[in-house]
Amino acid sequence: MFFKTFGSRTVKELRKKQSLTAQELALIAKVNTSMIKKVDHFRIKDVPEPLKSRIEPVLRGRVK
Repeated sequence: MFFKTFGSRTVKELRKKQSLTAQELALIAKVNTSMIKKVDHFRIKDVPEPLKSRIEPVLRGRVK
């Protein structure tokens, strides 16, 4: 059976898996909600680095 790796999933998939809205993710990561909405359809490995380093721990479930 094939599993999607973390890097190939979209931000929205990972956000929904953690039961977070875009606004909640933005509050936890301390960024604007509009930035989360802009990258919601990107795969996590395609998100620009400054933002990726802020949201990745939250989406992995390490910070809440």
